[in-house]
Amino acid sequence: MIFVIDIGNTQIVVGLMDGDTRKDSFRLATDRVKTAEEYALLLQGICTMRGIDLKEVEGGILSSVVPVLTPVLQDAIESLIDRRPLAVGAGVKTGLNLRVDNPGQLGSDRVVDAVAASARYKKPIFIVDMGTSTTVSVVGRDGSFLGGMIIPGLRVSVDALSAMASQLPLNISLETPDKMIGTNTLSCMRSGVLYGAAAMLDGLVARVEKELGEPVTAVATGGLGRLVVPLCRRAFSYDPDLLIKGLQILYEKNRPAGETAV
Repeated sequence: MIFVIDIGNTQIVVGLMDGDTRKDSFRLATDRVKTAEEYALLLQGICTMRGIDLKEVEGGILSSVVPVLTPVLQDAIESLIDRRPLAVGAGVKTGLNLRVDNPGQLGSDRVVDAVAASARYKKPIFIVDMGTSTTVSVVGRDGSFLGGMIIPGLRVSVDALSAMASQLPLNISLETPDKMIGTNTLSCMRSGVLYGAAAMLDGLVARVEKELGEPVTAVATGGLGRLVVPLCRRAFSYDPDLLIKGLQILYEKNRPAGETAV
């Protein structure tokens, strides 16, 4: 069993994988000022509460879009299992040909999503990950990472709108509206954000297919994807565990010397 950890801007997803099976997962709030010791205590407490025996955890791997927290979480995990987790980045074998201008600037979460999608879905693939930001990644027919798009996330968009427009309410919850045409301020905002995102994805898939000259497999992940995918006209495969599946694959590709698969 291994730790697979995704450090995002808003939340940290912690999974425990036993081969291809997700044994457990939970989320922590991303806190850039927490120390390794604080994260270790938090992780240890949650694992104890959920009946997870840390002696059974043989290693770990993490991806991060918050560089300051990468060594902090590595230190925290190492203090719990006496092995330092891998961090997705330079030197980690991915099996992807990164056809982008500067591979060093490519977010590790997008790389991990692409690795998982390439292993599970027919290529070419359109991958959308809906979190703090909405990222689109495109994998070509030959398995190359072709690039993509970075878009303000749903929560970022609605919070910015509320902050800049004095008559709009703050901190609205994102819920699927009963109908598209809103009849009050809240329903209009929710409909605009969610149906707008769905229409955007439908349009982006069509334009990517036109640019590639062939149909793509459309895959969605990220916590907010569950709200948007049902509103899309285009068929998407919603895979909420795509990233942790990709981390498991990368761990196996880069298994530290001396470890054997169980």
